[in-house]
Amino acid sequence: MKISARNQIKGKIVEVTKGATTSHVRIDIGNGAIVTASITNQAVDELGLAVGGSAYAIIKASDVMIGVD
Repeated sequence: MKISARNQIKGKIVEVTKGATTSHVRIDIGNGAIVTASITNQAVDELGLAVGGSAYAIIKASDVMIGVD
């Protein structure tokens, strides 16, 4: 896989929850950290995503927001 995004984190899929049109895919990236992505159901099917499979969380963003209370 070649991709321009530099933030590529490999992990294991721990949950795939399908909704009406989109799915939430949770990836365990280690040390107790979970990354959740919201992608289309079609993408889940085309990529063959399933619990226990390996996947990359690829993060490309121009802004990162931080909040505190």
